[in-house]
Amino acid sequence: MSDIITLLDETGNEKDFKILATFGLNDSDYAALLPLGDLDELTYLLRIEYDSDGQPILVGIDNDEELEHVIQAYEEIEKEKLQ
Repeated sequence: MSDIITLLDETGNEKDFKILATFGLNDSDYAALLPLGDLDELTYLLRIEYDSDGQPILVGIDNDEELEHVIQAYEEIEKEKLQ
């Protein structure tokens, strides 16, 4: 993946994101994305899945327990960057 990606929002509008990090957790891969152009936006945490051709697909995390673990892992990554 490149450092900047373009995704479609729920209304079909394109939005650019900077990939802050990708990381593995419990046999799954995740990406932390920051919307470009709006400093007030929150970081998005998405699961990376792969289509039948092996191309990455970003998927929202619907499971609250999984999301909590991913948030904790990302916060730990960010804490290590500051040290």
